Amino acid sequence: MNSWNVRQAPDTAPGPYVLFDVDGTLIDAVDNQRRVWHTWAERYGLDPDEVHRVALRTRPLETFESVAPDRDPGECLAALHALEDEDVRTGTYSAFAGAADLLAALPPGRWGLVTSNYAHRVRGRFARTGLPVPGVVVDAASVAEGKPSPVPYLLGAELLGARPADCLVVEDAPSGVTAGLRAGMTVWGVNGPEVDGVHRHFGSLAEAAPEILAFVGGADRDRTSGA
Repeated sequence: MNSWNVRQAPDTAPGPYVLFDVDGTLIDAVDNQRRVWHTWAERYGLDPDEVHRVALRTRPLETFESVAPDRDPGECLAALHALEDEDVRTGTYSAFAGAADLLAALPPGRWGLVTSNYAHRVRGRFARTGLPVPGVVVDAASVAEGKPSPVPYLLGAELLGARPADCLVVEDAPSGVTAGLRAGMTVWGVNGPEVDGVHRHFGSLAEAAPEILAFVGGADRDRTSGA
């Protein structure tokens, strides 16, 4: 763990804990992300569909390097951020079925968010969809290395005062699944096709919700591996 430059919290408390990804896991933002990237691409005279395909698998700066290597990455990022902030203010968002009841039922201090987005956008989306915001939110500004590095999830555990082995990661994307596995955590996949490596997969968040609550409630830990 030390090789990832994240400290083990000295006052860790016994688990279990849950760390959620946000976009694609708790909030359905697929159309919003596509719309933002299409608008950004059109401003730079690029193929919107190709830019969006690249953006789905890379971080923004890596996307700019791939699709617009001759452009100032700082300018590209500022333009993207402005579009994303506007979308938070005016776009239409929805939480996945079961998200609000699940988060409301979780004990305070036992869960957090680990997102590749920025905290102010997460808070804005949560306010618009009625989701509660936990005390721990690890965002893109919190870490130097994003998913699939384990650093974001290790930081989430540290801030919760948890041991990684006591944490359940709930994800929908390959990079997030890889990050959780590298952090030494139990990883469950939700929403959409199964991602390689997950310990359990659920077709929807609503289907996973009772099992997540059972995990936090101290149910038989052997169930986390699907045994």
